[in-house]
Amino acid sequence: MKDLKRIEIIDLLQGKANDQIGSEICVKGWVRTKRGNKNIAFVALNDGTIVHNIQVVVELSNFDQELVKKITTGASLRVNGKLVESVGQGQNVEVQATEIELYGEADPETYPLQKKGHTLEFLREIAHLRPRTNTFGAIFRIRHAMAFAVHKFYNDKRFFYWHSPLITVSDAEGAGEMFQVTTLDLDNIPRTENGKIDYSQDFYGRETSLTVSGQLEGELGALSLGKIYTFGPTFRAENSNTPRHLSEFWMIEPEMAFYELEDNMNLAEEFIKYLVSYALENCKDDLEFLQSMYDKELIERLNHVVDTDFIRLKYTDAITILEASQQKFEYPVSWGVDLQSEHERYLVEKHFMKPVILIDYPKEIKAFYMKENTDGKTVRAMDVLFPKIGEIIGGSQREDNMDKLVARMKEVGIEPKDMKWYLDTRRFGSVPHSGFGLGFERLLLFVTGMVNIRDVIPFPRTPKNAEF
Repeated sequence: MKDLKRIEIIDLLQGKANDQIGSEICVKGWVRTKRGNKNIAFVALNDGTIVHNIQVVVELSNFDQELVKKITTGASLRVNGKLVESVGQGQNVEVQATEIELYGEADPETYPLQKKGHTLEFLREIAHLRPRTNTFGAIFRIRHAMAFAVHKFYNDKRFFYWHSPLITVSDAEGAGEMFQVTTLDLDNIPRTENGKIDYSQDFYGRETSLTVSGQLEGELGALSLGKIYTFGPTFRAENSNTPRHLSEFWMIEPEMAFYELEDNMNLAEEFIKYLVSYALENCKDDLEFLQSMYDKELIERLNHVVDTDFIRLKYTDAITILEASQQKFEYPVSWGVDLQSEHERYLVEKHFMKPVILIDYPKEIKAFYMKENTDGKTVRAMDVLFPKIGEIIGGSQREDNMDKLVARMKEVGIEPKDMKWYLDTRRFGSVPHSGFGLGFERLLLFVTGMVNIRDVIPFPRTPKNAEF
Protein backbone atom coordinates (compact mmCIF):
# COMPACT_ATOMS: atom_id res chain seq x y z
CA MET A 1 0.00 0.00 0.00
CA LYS A 2 1.05 3.57 -0.58
CA ASP A 3 2.45 5.21 2.54
CA LEU A 4 -0.08 8.02 3.02
CA LYS A 5 -0.50 10.07 6.19
CA ARG A 6 -3.69 9.15 8.02
CA ILE A 7 -6.46 11.74 8.30
CA GLU A 8 -8.84 11.42 11.25
CA ILE A 9 -12.49 11.05 10.33
CA ILE A 10 -13.56 14.07 12.38
CA ASP A 11 -11.41 16.27 10.15
CA LEU A 12 -13.00 14.82 7.03
CA LEU A 13 -16.56 15.29 8.26
CA GLN A 14 -16.03 18.76 9.72
CA GLY A 15 -14.50 20.11 6.52
CA LYS A 16 -10.93 20.49 7.79
CA ALA A 17 -9.59 18.42 4.89
CA ASN A 18 -11.67 19.96 2.09
CA ASP A 19 -8.49 21.16 0.43
CA GLN A 20 -7.73 17.50 -0.24
CA ILE A 21 -10.91 16.74 -2.20
CA GLY A 22 -9.79 14.95 -5.35
CA SER A 23 -6.61 13.72 -3.67
CA GLU A 24 -5.76 10.25 -2.40
CA ILE A 25 -5.92 10.01 1.38
CA CYS A 26 -5.65 7.39 4.13
CA VAL A 27 -8.29 6.63 6.78
CA LYS A 28 -8.26 3.98 9.47
CA GLY A 29 -11.00 2.67 11.73
CA TRP A 30 -13.52 0.00 12.61
CA VAL A 31 -16.35 -1.12 10.37
CA ARG A 32 -19.76 -0.12 11.68
CA THR A 33 -21.79 -1.53 8.76
CA LYS A 34 -21.36 -2.87 5.23
CA ARG A 35 -24.13 -2.82 2.65
CA GLY A 36 -24.38 -2.87 -1.14
CA ASN A 37 -24.89 -5.21 -4.06
CA LYS A 38 -22.86 -7.57 -6.25
CA ASN A 39 -20.94 -4.69 -7.81
CA ILE A 40 -20.33 -2.21 -5.03
CA ALA A 41 -20.10 -2.10 -1.23
CA PHE A 42 -20.62 0.85 1.08
CA VAL A 43 -18.58 0.55 4.25
CA ALA A 44 -19.30 2.85 7.22
CA LEU A 45 -15.98 3.42 8.96
CA ASN A 46 -15.53 4.99 12.41
CA ASP A 47 -12.27 5.79 14.23
CA GLY A 48 -13.73 7.06 17.53
CA THR A 49 -13.05 10.74 16.91
CA ILE A 50 -16.70 11.58 16.12
CA VAL A 51 -20.07 9.90 16.39
CA HIS A 52 -20.57 9.98 12.61
CA ASN A 53 -19.01 7.53 10.14
CA ILE A 54 -17.19 8.17 6.88
CA GLN A 55 -18.58 6.23 3.94
CA VAL A 56 -16.02 4.17 2.03
CA VAL A 57 -17.13 3.16 -1.46
CA VAL A 58 -15.65 -0.16 -2.56
CA GLU A 59 -15.81 -1.20 -6.24
CA LEU A 60 -15.85 -4.96 -5.70
CA SER A 61 -14.22 -5.78 -9.04
CA ASN A 62 -11.07 -3.99 -7.90
CA PHE A 63 -10.53 -6.10 -4.77
CA ASP A 64 -9.91 -9.71 -3.82
CA GLN A 65 -13.25 -11.27 -2.92
CA GLU A 66 -11.82 -13.10 0.09
CA LEU A 67 -10.73 -9.75 1.51
CA VAL A 68 -14.15 -8.23 0.88
CA LYS A 69 -15.85 -11.11 2.73
CA LYS A 70 -13.76 -10.36 5.80
CA ILE A 71 -14.91 -6.74 5.89
CA THR A 72 -17.62 -7.25 8.51
CA THR A 73 -18.95 -5.22 11.42
CA GLY A 74 -16.20 -4.82 14.00
CA ALA A 75 -13.30 -5.49 11.63
CA SER A 76 -10.52 -2.90 11.52
CA LEU A 77 -9.23 -1.43 8.27
CA ARG A 78 -6.69 0.83 6.70
CA VAL A 79 -8.11 2.40 3.55
CA ASN A 80 -6.33 4.43 0.91
CA GLY A 81 -8.69 6.15 -1.47
CA LYS A 82 -9.77 9.26 -3.28
CA LEU A 83 -11.65 11.87 -1.22
CA VAL A 84 -14.67 13.01 -3.23
CA GLU A 85 -17.80 15.04 -2.65
CA SER A 86 -20.70 12.77 -1.73
CA VAL A 87 -23.93 12.60 -3.67
CA GLY A 88 -25.69 10.89 -0.75
CA GLN A 89 -27.63 12.63 1.99
CA GLY A 90 -26.16 13.30 5.44
CA GLN A 91 -22.53 13.63 4.41
CA ASN A 92 -20.43 16.02 2.37
CA VAL A 93 -17.56 13.72 1.44
CA GLU A 94 -16.80 10.05 1.03
CA VAL A 95 -13.79 7.92 0.18
CA GLN A 96 -13.53 5.89 -3.02
CA ALA A 97 -11.27 3.03 -1.97
CA THR A 98 -8.20 2.18 -4.04
CA GLU A 99 -6.37 0.02 -1.49
CA ILE A 100 -7.61 -1.78 1.63
CA GLU A 101 -5.60 -3.48 4.37
CA LEU A 102 -7.43 -5.65 6.89
CA TYR A 103 -5.87 -5.01 10.30
CA GLY A 104 -8.10 -7.32 12.32
CA GLU A 105 -11.09 -9.54 11.61
CA ALA A 106 -14.28 -9.74 13.69
CA ASP A 107 -16.06 -13.06 13.31
CA PRO A 108 -19.74 -12.32 12.56
CA GLU A 109 -20.75 -15.43 14.48
CA THR A 110 -19.12 -14.36 17.75
CA TYR A 111 -18.66 -10.55 17.66
CA PRO A 112 -21.27 -9.39 20.21
CA LEU A 113 -21.92 -6.03 18.51
CA GLN A 114 -22.78 -7.54 15.15
CA LYS A 115 -26.40 -6.43 15.36
CA LYS A 116 -27.95 -3.10 16.28
CA GLY A 117 -30.43 -2.42 19.08
CA HIS A 118 -28.61 -3.92 22.05
CA THR A 119 -29.99 -2.89 25.43
CA LEU A 120 -27.90 -0.81 27.81
CA GLU A 121 -28.17 -3.70 30.29
CA PHE A 122 -26.57 -6.09 27.80
CA LEU A 123 -23.82 -3.60 26.96
CA ARG A 124 -22.89 -3.32 30.65
CA GLU A 125 -22.01 -7.01 30.49
CA ILE A 126 -19.45 -6.28 27.76
CA ALA A 127 -18.04 -3.04 29.12
CA HIS A 128 -14.74 -3.75 27.36
CA LEU A 129 -16.44 -3.48 23.95
CA ARG A 130 -19.29 -1.03 24.53
CA PRO A 131 -17.16 2.08 23.74
CA ARG A 132 -17.33 0.91 20.10
CA THR A 133 -21.04 1.66 20.01
CA ASN A 134 -22.28 5.10 19.00
CA THR A 135 -23.90 5.59 22.40
CA PHE A 136 -20.85 4.94 24.51
CA GLY A 137 -18.47 6.59 22.10
CA ALA A 138 -20.56 9.74 22.55
CA ILE A 139 -20.73 9.38 26.34
CA PHE A 140 -17.00 8.89 26.80
CA ARG A 141 -16.08 11.75 24.47
CA ILE A 142 -18.34 13.97 26.58
CA ARG A 143 -16.73 12.58 29.74
CA HIS A 144 -13.33 13.63 28.40
CA ALA A 145 -14.60 17.09 27.49
CA MET A 146 -16.07 17.60 30.96
CA ALA A 147 -12.83 16.51 32.65
CA PHE A 148 -10.86 18.94 30.50
CA ALA A 149 -13.36 21.71 31.28
CA VAL A 150 -12.99 21.10 35.04
CA HIS A 151 -9.26 21.68 34.87
CA LYS A 152 -9.61 24.68 32.57
CA PHE A 153 -12.21 26.36 34.79
CA TYR A 154 -10.09 26.13 37.93
CA ASN A 155 -6.79 26.87 36.23
CA ASP A 156 -8.25 30.05 34.74
CA LYS A 157 -9.39 31.08 38.24
CA ARG A 158 -5.91 30.52 39.75
CA PHE A 159 -6.84 27.42 41.70
CA PHE A 160 -4.12 24.85 42.29
CA TYR A 161 -4.69 21.19 41.45
CA TRP A 162 -4.22 19.38 44.77
CA HIS A 163 -3.52 15.66 44.90
CA SER A 164 -5.19 14.34 48.03
CA PRO A 165 -4.32 10.78 49.12
CA LEU A 166 -6.35 7.74 48.11
CA ILE A 167 -5.20 5.83 51.19
CA THR A 168 -6.32 7.52 54.39
CA VAL A 169 -6.95 7.05 58.10
CA SER A 170 -9.88 9.51 58.24
CA ASP A 171 -13.54 9.02 57.38
CA ALA A 172 -14.51 12.46 56.13
CA GLU A 173 -18.20 11.62 55.81
CA GLY A 174 -18.52 9.79 59.12
CA ALA A 175 -20.49 7.02 57.42
CA GLY A 176 -18.03 4.23 58.16
CA GLU A 177 -18.59 2.61 54.75
CA MET A 178 -14.96 2.40 53.66
CA PHE A 179 -12.82 -0.19 51.86
CA GLN A 180 -10.01 -1.37 54.09
CA VAL A 181 -6.43 -1.37 52.81
CA THR A 182 -4.20 -4.07 54.29
CA THR A 183 -1.28 -6.38 53.57
CA LEU A 184 -2.02 -8.63 56.55
CA ASP A 185 -2.25 -12.35 55.87
CA LEU A 186 -6.01 -12.90 55.87
CA ASP A 187 -5.47 -16.60 56.64
CA ASN A 188 -3.44 -15.76 59.71
CA ILE A 189 -4.52 -12.35 61.00
CA PRO A 190 -2.40 -11.14 63.94
CA ARG A 191 -4.35 -10.38 67.11
CA THR A 192 -3.69 -8.38 70.26
CA GLU A 193 -4.10 -9.89 73.73
CA ASN A 194 -7.73 -8.82 73.83
CA GLY A 195 -8.46 -10.43 70.46
CA LYS A 196 -8.57 -7.34 68.26
CA ILE A 197 -6.72 -7.13 64.95
CA ASP A 198 -3.15 -6.00 65.55
CA TYR A 199 -2.78 -3.27 62.95
CA SER A 200 0.67 -2.39 64.27
CA GLN A 201 1.89 -5.28 62.11
CA ASP A 202 0.14 -3.94 59.01
CA PHE A 203 1.94 -2.06 56.22
CA TYR A 204 1.20 1.42 57.63
CA GLY A 205 1.23 0.35 61.26
CA ARG A 206 -2.40 1.35 61.70
CA GLU A 207 -5.83 0.76 60.18
CA THR A 208 -6.15 2.42 56.75
CA SER A 209 -8.85 2.66 54.10
CA LEU A 210 -9.57 3.97 50.62
CA THR A 211 -10.78 7.55 50.77
CA VAL A 212 -14.43 8.59 50.52
CA SER A 213 -13.43 12.24 50.00
CA GLY A 214 -10.38 14.40 49.54
CA GLN A 215 -12.00 17.27 51.40
CA LEU A 216 -10.20 17.23 54.73
CA GLU A 217 -6.79 17.05 53.06
CA GLY A 218 -8.04 19.65 50.57
CA GLU A 219 -8.68 22.06 53.43
CA LEU A 220 -5.01 21.75 54.36
CA GLY A 221 -4.07 22.90 50.88
CA ALA A 222 -6.54 25.78 50.83
CA LEU A 223 -5.31 27.04 54.18
CA SER A 224 -1.83 27.33 52.73
CA LEU A 225 -2.27 28.07 49.02
CA GLY A 226 -5.58 29.94 49.14
CA LYS A 227 -7.62 28.05 46.52
CA ILE A 228 -7.23 24.41 45.53
CA TYR A 229 -9.30 21.70 43.89
CA THR A 230 -9.06 17.93 43.94
CA PHE A 231 -10.25 15.74 41.08
CA GLY A 232 -9.82 12.02 41.51
CA PRO A 233 -11.38 8.68 42.39
CA THR A 234 -13.16 8.10 45.69
CA PHE A 235 -14.55 4.89 47.14
CA ARG A 236 -17.54 3.90 49.21
CA ALA A 237 -18.32 0.39 50.46
CA GLU A 238 -22.06 0.98 50.48
CA ASN A 239 -24.07 -2.07 49.49
CA SER A 240 -26.38 -0.14 47.18
CA ASN A 241 -27.44 -1.62 43.86
CA THR A 242 -29.25 1.42 42.49
CA PRO A 243 -29.01 3.50 39.28
CA ARG A 244 -27.46 6.32 41.36
CA HIS A 245 -24.66 4.55 43.23
CA LEU A 246 -21.16 3.33 42.44
CA SER A 247 -18.54 2.01 44.82
CA GLU A 248 -15.77 3.74 42.83
CA PHE A 249 -16.53 7.20 41.46
CA TRP A 250 -14.80 10.50 40.74
CA MET A 251 -15.17 13.69 42.76
CA ILE A 252 -14.26 17.32 42.15
CA GLU A 253 -13.73 19.12 45.45
CA PRO A 254 -12.63 22.78 45.54
CA GLU A 255 -11.65 24.33 48.86
CA MET A 256 -11.20 28.09 49.24
CA ALA A 257 -9.70 30.19 52.01
CA PHE A 258 -11.55 33.44 52.81
CA TYR A 259 -14.76 32.19 51.13
CA GLU A 260 -17.99 32.33 53.11
CA LEU A 261 -21.27 30.63 52.24
CA GLU A 262 -22.36 33.26 49.70
CA ASP A 263 -19.01 33.02 47.89
CA ASN A 264 -19.32 29.24 47.89
CA MET A 265 -22.77 29.34 46.31
CA ASN A 266 -21.63 31.80 43.66
CA LEU A 267 -18.70 29.62 42.70
CA ALA A 268 -20.80 26.44 42.55
CA GLU A 269 -23.39 28.05 40.27
CA GLU A 270 -20.73 29.56 38.01
CA PHE A 271 -18.82 26.27 37.87
CA ILE A 272 -21.70 24.06 36.87
CA LYS A 273 -22.98 26.58 34.30
CA TYR A 274 -19.49 26.70 32.82
CA LEU A 275 -19.38 22.92 32.47
CA VAL A 276 -22.80 22.70 30.84
CA SER A 277 -21.96 25.58 28.49
CA TYR A 278 -18.70 23.87 27.56
CA ALA A 279 -20.59 20.70 26.67
CA LEU A 280 -23.09 22.61 24.53
CA GLU A 281 -20.30 24.41 22.68
CA ASN A 282 -17.88 21.50 22.24
CA CYS A 283 -19.96 18.30 22.18
CA LYS A 284 -22.70 19.28 19.75
CA ASP A 285 -22.70 16.14 17.60
CA ASP A 286 -22.61 13.77 20.55
CA LEU A 287 -25.36 15.64 22.44
CA GLU A 288 -27.58 15.68 19.35
CA PHE A 289 -27.09 11.94 18.95
CA LEU A 290 -27.95 11.21 22.60
CA GLN A 291 -30.97 13.49 22.36
CA SER A 292 -32.24 11.68 19.27
CA MET A 293 -31.78 8.27 20.88
CA TYR A 294 -32.55 8.72 24.58
CA ASP A 295 -33.78 12.11 25.79
CA LYS A 296 -35.73 14.38 23.47
CA GLU A 297 -35.49 17.32 25.89
CA LEU A 298 -31.77 17.01 26.65
CA ILE A 299 -30.38 20.09 24.90
CA GLU A 300 -33.35 22.25 25.94
CA ARG A 301 -32.75 21.25 29.57
CA LEU A 302 -29.04 22.01 29.33
CA ASN A 303 -29.72 25.43 27.86
CA HIS A 304 -32.29 26.13 30.57
CA VAL A 305 -29.69 25.54 33.29
CA VAL A 306 -27.21 27.89 31.63
CA ASP A 307 -29.78 30.64 31.14
CA THR A 308 -31.45 30.43 34.57
CA ASP A 309 -30.53 31.99 37.91
CA PHE A 310 -30.58 29.29 40.57
CA ILE A 311 -33.08 29.66 43.41
CA ARG A 312 -31.48 30.03 46.85
CA LEU A 313 -33.67 28.59 49.58
CA LYS A 314 -33.32 27.83 53.27
CA TYR A 315 -33.98 24.26 54.38
CA THR A 316 -36.73 25.44 56.75
CA ASP A 317 -38.57 27.15 53.90
CA ALA A 318 -38.15 24.06 51.74
CA ILE A 319 -39.82 21.92 54.42
CA THR A 320 -42.73 24.37 54.55
CA ILE A 321 -43.15 24.09 50.76
CA LEU A 322 -42.98 20.30 50.79
CA GLU A 323 -45.45 19.98 53.68
CA ALA A 324 -47.90 22.27 51.88
CA SER A 325 -47.52 20.52 48.53
CA GLN A 326 -50.13 17.80 49.19
CA GLN A 327 -47.74 15.54 47.30
CA LYS A 328 -47.68 11.90 48.37
CA PHE A 329 -44.03 11.20 49.09
CA GLU A 330 -42.63 7.76 49.80
CA TYR A 331 -40.65 9.29 52.68
CA PRO A 332 -42.65 11.64 54.98
CA VAL A 333 -41.35 15.18 55.39
CA SER A 334 -40.83 17.10 58.61
CA TRP A 335 -38.24 19.53 59.94
CA GLY A 336 -35.05 17.66 60.76
CA VAL A 337 -35.27 14.88 58.17
CA ASP A 338 -32.61 14.42 55.53
CA LEU A 339 -34.29 15.18 52.21
CA GLN A 340 -34.58 12.34 49.71
CA SER A 341 -34.24 12.56 45.94
CA GLU A 342 -38.03 12.69 45.54
CA HIS A 343 -38.21 15.80 47.74
CA GLU A 344 -35.31 17.49 45.97
CA ARG A 345 -36.75 16.79 42.53
CA TYR A 346 -40.18 18.09 43.56
CA LEU A 347 -38.64 21.42 44.52
CA VAL A 348 -36.66 21.64 41.28
CA GLU A 349 -39.01 20.11 38.73
CA LYS A 350 -42.47 20.99 39.99
CA HIS A 351 -42.34 23.90 42.41
CA PHE A 352 -39.62 26.21 41.09
CA MET A 353 -38.92 24.54 37.72
CA LYS A 354 -35.28 25.57 37.94
CA PRO A 355 -32.16 24.50 39.89
CA VAL A 356 -32.21 25.18 43.64
CA ILE A 357 -29.41 25.82 46.12
CA LEU A 358 -30.66 24.66 49.51
CA ILE A 359 -28.88 26.12 52.56
CA ASP A 360 -28.91 26.15 56.38
CA TYR A 361 -29.62 22.48 57.12
CA PRO A 362 -30.14 21.09 60.64
CA LYS A 363 -26.71 20.38 62.08
CA GLU A 364 -27.78 16.92 63.28
CA ILE A 365 -28.00 15.60 59.71
CA LYS A 366 -24.79 17.18 58.44
CA ALA A 367 -21.08 16.48 58.87
CA PHE A 368 -19.07 17.66 61.87
CA TYR A 369 -16.94 20.15 59.91
CA MET A 370 -19.79 22.45 58.81
CA LYS A 371 -19.94 25.91 60.39
CA GLU A 372 -22.70 26.39 62.94
CA ASN A 373 -25.16 29.24 62.49
CA THR A 374 -25.95 31.60 65.35
CA ASP A 375 -29.29 29.84 65.98
CA GLY A 376 -27.35 26.81 67.30
CA LYS A 377 -29.61 24.46 65.32
CA THR A 378 -28.46 24.80 61.73
CA VAL A 379 -25.19 24.86 59.81
CA ARG A 380 -24.01 26.78 56.76
CA ALA A 381 -24.44 23.85 54.43
CA MET A 382 -25.47 24.08 50.79
CA ASP A 383 -26.73 21.50 48.31
CA VAL A 384 -27.27 22.25 44.63
CA LEU A 385 -30.34 20.41 43.34
CA PHE A 386 -30.85 19.64 39.65
CA PRO A 387 -33.70 18.30 37.53
CA LYS A 388 -33.73 14.52 37.03
CA ILE A 389 -30.80 14.17 39.46
CA GLY A 390 -31.62 15.74 42.81
CA GLU A 391 -28.45 16.69 44.69
CA ILE A 392 -25.53 17.22 42.33
CA ILE A 393 -23.29 19.36 44.59
CA GLY A 394 -22.90 19.26 48.35
CA GLY A 395 -20.82 21.68 50.36
CA SER A 396 -20.61 24.17 53.19
CA GLN A 397 -18.71 26.89 54.91
CA ARG A 398 -16.30 25.00 57.16
CA GLU A 399 -16.17 25.49 60.92
CA ASP A 400 -13.13 27.70 61.58
CA ASN A 401 -13.65 28.10 65.34
CA MET A 402 -11.41 25.66 67.18
CA ASP A 403 -13.59 25.23 70.27
CA LYS A 404 -16.81 24.71 68.32
CA LEU A 405 -15.14 22.22 65.99
CA VAL A 406 -13.74 20.17 68.88
CA ALA A 407 -17.10 20.20 70.65
CA ARG A 408 -18.88 19.01 67.52
CA MET A 409 -16.32 16.25 66.95
CA LYS A 410 -16.93 14.96 70.45
CA GLU A 411 -20.70 15.05 69.87
CA VAL A 412 -20.39 12.74 66.86
CA GLY A 413 -17.82 10.44 68.47
CA ILE A 414 -14.63 11.62 66.77
CA GLU A 415 -11.61 11.66 69.05
CA PRO A 416 -9.93 15.10 68.62
CA LYS A 417 -6.45 13.75 69.35
CA ASP A 418 -6.74 11.50 66.29
CA MET A 419 -7.38 14.58 64.14
CA LYS A 420 -4.58 16.81 65.46
CA TRP A 421 -3.30 17.42 61.93
CA TYR A 422 -6.74 18.74 60.92
CA LEU A 423 -7.23 20.82 64.05
CA ASP A 424 -3.83 22.49 63.57
CA THR A 425 -5.33 24.49 60.71
CA ARG A 426 -7.74 26.05 63.25
CA ARG A 427 -5.08 26.29 65.93
CA PHE A 428 -2.63 28.26 63.78
CA GLY A 429 -3.94 31.10 61.63
CA SER A 430 -7.53 29.95 61.14
CA VAL A 431 -9.60 31.81 58.54
CA PRO A 432 -13.15 31.57 57.16
CA HIS A 433 -13.13 28.99 54.39
CA SER A 434 -15.56 26.96 52.31
CA GLY A 435 -15.77 24.19 49.77
CA PHE A 436 -18.00 21.71 48.02
CA GLY A 437 -17.98 18.40 46.17
CA LEU A 438 -19.37 17.63 42.73
CA GLY A 439 -19.84 13.98 41.85
CA PHE A 440 -18.43 13.73 38.33
CA GLU A 441 -20.71 10.86 37.33
CA ARG A 442 -23.78 12.71 38.64
CA LEU A 443 -22.78 15.62 36.39
CA LEU A 444 -22.41 13.27 33.45
CA LEU A 445 -25.86 11.79 34.04
CA PHE A 446 -27.30 15.27 33.67
CA VAL A 447 -25.21 16.27 30.66
CA THR A 448 -25.74 13.04 28.70
CA GLY A 449 -29.36 12.35 29.62
CA MET A 450 -28.53 8.84 30.80
CA VAL A 451 -30.51 7.47 33.74
CA ASN A 452 -28.12 4.84 35.13
CA ILE A 453 -24.82 5.96 36.61
CA ARG A 454 -23.17 2.74 35.40
CA ASP A 455 -23.48 4.06 31.85
CA VAL A 456 -21.31 7.16 32.30
CA ILE A 457 -18.13 5.51 33.62
CA PRO A 458 -16.04 3.10 31.53
CA PHE A 459 -15.85 0.29 34.08
CA PRO A 460 -18.55 0.54 36.76
CA ARG A 461 -17.71 -0.85 40.19
CA THR A 462 -20.78 -2.00 42.09
CA PRO A 463 -21.51 -4.73 44.65
CA LYS A 464 -20.53 -8.16 43.24
CA ASN A 465 -19.20 -6.53 40.05
CA ALA A 466 -15.49 -6.00 39.41
CA GLU A 467 -15.00 -8.11 36.31
CA PHE A 468 -12.80 -5.81 34.24
